[in-house]
Amino acid sequence: IGLITGLCRLSPNPTLRGLAILYIELIRGTPLLVQIFIFYFFIGTVLNLDRIVAGVGALALFVGAYVAEIIRAGIQSIPRGQSEAARSLGMSATETMIYIVLPQAFKRVLPPLAGQFISLIKDSSLVSVIAITDLTKSGREIITSSFATFEIWFTVALLYLVVTSVLSQVLFWLERRFARSDQSQQAVQDFRGSGRSDGAGGG
Repeated sequence: IGLITGLCRLSPNPTLRGLAILYIELIRGTPLLVQIFIFYFFIGTVLNLDRIVAGVGALALFVGAYVAEIIRAGIQSIPRGQSEAARSLGMSATETMIYIVLPQAFKRVLPPLAGQFISLIKDSSLVSVIAITDLTKSGREIITSSFATFEIWFTVALLYLVVTSVLSQVLFWLERRFARSDQSQQAVQDFRGSGRSDGAGGG
């Protein structure tokens, strides 16, 4: 959702661009809890959706708006000259976006994407308000029977911390791997450039 909306946000088509802006501003300007209620009690009732589908759909639409802006910023950070060079080599606009722009943009937006997905894991606790069983709802049910309020909430917080920490480490590893790949490519280019300079000097 975020990728498609981000591309529509940059589209020269005014209709697609306007719809993307409307969706982004609508989602970013309203609380997630309100969106979950609307999705479950209105859209879910009309389309006869299960509460799990409604909860996942609300979270997907919510995070999609933020990811769209991250993707848009990443694409716009790529120098326009690279797209022009690709087009001059005969690549279509779609091929340029897929093979030239998006791979570079993904490397640049990985840190903010990581932060957004970690926030999504924590925000998922809000779906417990529509009776979806997650860590938060399970914690409430256990507290009702055991009355161990502090111990249960501390355990729930610890479990969320473990999940987000593991995800953070995975994304940090990916970021370092991409950085090493960029450094290796730059070293190869520098070596080739120095080789051509030496060859020209010797001639």
